[in-house]
Amino acid sequence: MKNCDALLQRKQHIDVAFNRVSDAAKKAYFTRLNGSIDTARLLLNQGLAFRGHDESKESYNKGNFLEVYDCLAEHDPELRKAVGTAGNSSMLAPEIQRDIVQCFANEVIHSILEELGDDVFCLLVDESRDVSCKEQMAVVLRYVDKSGTVKERFVGLVHVTETTSSYLKSAIESLFADK
Repeated sequence: MKNCDALLQRKQHIDVAFNRVSDAAKKAYFTRLNGSIDTARLLLNQGLAFRGHDESKESYNKGNFLEVYDCLAEHDPELRKAVGTAGNSSMLAPEIQRDIVQCFANEVIHSILEELGDDVFCLLVDESRDVSCKEQMAVVLRYVDKSGTVKERFVGLVHVTETTSSYLKSAIESLFADK
């Protein structure tokens, strides 16, 4: 009962804990986040893989994401300082990397849909099974832009459990639902 009473105290409220974080810590957090975003942007623009086989501190090749991030930190004193104070919020985890990539993908699809507007388009959908016997569906959007150029844009690869037309239709709808 005594522990429950402590939770009702004002000092235990989430607002108090959040406001206790200093402005310097918030700035360092955003500096680390921007370093991760810049690293992801570079790797995506170059079409490079993110992960390595051995991402431990002792490894000589930790994978492209960690190597590029370390290089950025070496050349940016503000990022180097922020990395030194990271603790457990280094913004380097694979989940963070996937979230950043997903945000980029959402923005790209959103800009394609904006460019498309209310014009006519075509969806090219191809379903296939990969080597691990997982069914997957590739979706490409084909349209003519404002200047009359035919464009084809890859918009996603979706793992599907069935290949019926109704299931593929619902997978396509879910792919575009958040855009």
